[in-house]
Amino acid sequence: MRAFKWLGALALGTPLALSGWLWLTMLSPWTYDRPDQLPPIQQGPHRVFVYGTLTHAPVRWLVYGRTGDPEPAVLEGFRRDGLDLEEARQGRVEGLVLTVDAKELKRLDRYERLGIRYDRVRVTLADGRRVWTYRRRH
Repeated sequence: MRAFKWLGALALGTPLALSGWLWLTMLSPWTYDRPDQLPPIQQGPHRVFVYGTLTHAPVRWLVYGRTGDPEPAVLEGFRRDGLDLEEARQGRVEGLVLTVDAKELKRLDRYERLGIRYDRVRVTLADGRRVWTYRRRH
């Protein structure tokens, strides 16, 4: 009987803990302040190349409120190095291009902790499109 109580507490506690972590990470006013030195986000559509967690539709929905219509894309001259991109002459990284508005880009910046954990930089994809992507700060 004690095991059932423990399992019940675990079954209830895990989703609550996950919900709390997601709220702190993506919505809380206490866990991220956009650094003052970052330029303001321009209005209009923005294209962002993603290659990690944001390639998964449920993550995109949690981060910016919709899954969008991602397009497959390739970034040549780089390879994945854990959570980052590293220049590599023969490298190739497959990912997705997301088209987002300024508000959604701000939410992506928050998720990536722009200016603290990642920088948002311009890259040129294999098909010639210029897009944003996130690279780890060193």
